[in-house]
Amino acid sequence: MSFVTLVLRAAALAAVAVPAAAEAPSLALLQRLEPGLWQLRDREAQSPPRNICIGDGRVLLQLRHERFDCAHFVVEETPQSVTVTYRCGANGNGRTVLRRETGRLAQIETQGMADGGPFSASYEARRIGACAGSGR
Repeated sequence: MSFVTLVLRAAALAAVAVPAAAEAPSLALLQRLEPGLWQLRDREAQSPPRNICIGDGRVLLQLRHERFDCAHFVVEETPQSVTVTYRCGANGNGRTVLRRETGRLAQIETQGMADGGPFSASYEARRIGACAGSGR
């Protein structure tokens, strides 16, 4: 086996090992967002705001793929922000940066591929009350 082949194989193994290591962070930031009814305002589009009931802040990481079970990889996590990439198989992929301002306010930048084409959106997410029928 040549030296070049050994180097290429080592690089391929390292590339496979990186995503598993990237999943280690706990996403503690998302646990500090209050559950309840949240309003998402697209800061770039003129569309009306969208309301979603959130029990787990992870739902904010894949807003364009909310119906799909996707594999997440934490790229960076700080006390105030988290950057995640995700893959949903044939349904697309994305990259989301969520910045927590308070337990009731966050800024979300997301981009990727969905429905056969690219997307990019910037949202302000704000908790506006309890979810219907839950008291949360």
